[in-house]
Amino acid sequence: MIDKSRIPAHVAIIMDGNGRWAKAHGRERLYGHMNGVESVRTVLETSVEIGVRYLTLYTFSTENWNRPKTEVDGLMEILMENLVKELPTFHKNNVRLRAIGAREMLPDKALKLLENCEKETEKHDRLTVVLALSYSSRWEITEMTREIARKVLQGEVKIDEIDEEMVADNMATTGMPDPDLLIRTSGELRLSNFMMWQLAYTEMVFTETLWPDFRREEYLKAIEEFQGRQRRFGKV
Repeated sequence: MIDKSRIPAHVAIIMDGNGRWAKAHGRERLYGHMNGVESVRTVLETSVEIGVRYLTLYTFSTENWNRPKTEVDGLMEILMENLVKELPTFHKNNVRLRAIGAREMLPDKALKLLENCEKETEKHDRLTVVLALSYSSRWEITEMTREIARKVLQGEVKIDEIDEEMVADNMATTGMPDPDLLIRTSGELRLSNFMMWQLAYTEMVFTETLWPDFRREEYLKAIEEFQGRQRRFGKV
């Protein structure tokens, strides 16, 4: 039922429910995060197959640093392990990896592996996978404001020249189209400080499915629901 001529160019996903999935299986939260990796792989490969150009995954928020140290350390280990493990998959599928967020907060080893993966895949152009890592929308908007203020103080920009295009050009997502479709799993109905500028006219699909159970069929259902929407962007 998927119309290949109307595939969203950019899909963003809030991957929610790993902890509840683990609890339902009588395990610790990290067990859910580890099983969620398979869902990431499935969504990535399906995106390549159907022609999605950008896939942004809300991987770790700035607020997540406040979680227990054991969980944060475990999440960083999962990240590092899979950056190494999935690099051949990125090459095979012509996938570029990009990260947005306060990367200076990442452990040195994780940051080095991330930057290496970005460099290794920078010429791939079939799909760009964006990890929103140590990211929040309020962090991004604050950084954008600081950057434009710096340019004004240095005489590079006049206040009257600041417009929506300039704001977008100074966001972490510069050079990327805004998401056409946002998917959030686990039944939660909120944005959780995610891409609030970019989601102004994004179609949203919420599913009760917990992230480790979100696989190809669920993803394609969300694409199909998106294709059934009429996007007017404020027009009639």
